[in-house]
Amino acid sequence: MRRLMSAILVLGTIVGFAPASAQTYDPSYPVCMHVYGEKIGERIDCTFTSFAQCAATANGLPATCLANPYAADARRLPLPRPHGRQRSP
Repeated sequence: MRRLMSAILVLGTIVGFAPASAQTYDPSYPVCMHVYGEKIGERIDCTFTSFAQCAATANGLPATCLANPYAADARRLPLPRPHGRQRSP
């Protein structure tokens, strides 16, 4: 019985110190891609260093690029320019 209790205690200690799973919004990357849809699954991928890089990856997918709200330098990130023709005032 003592061995069983010791084993449970050791196992509980090991599990308690296991690394946590990764966050959805990785603070190392300033841009995220939100992918929509049932066919490929909805997910958020925060592995992009620029909006251009994200847009190139999102091309042809039901996805949008957005600023990572948890990035260390999110306030300094330039916003993407809208595509298409702009009306003049």
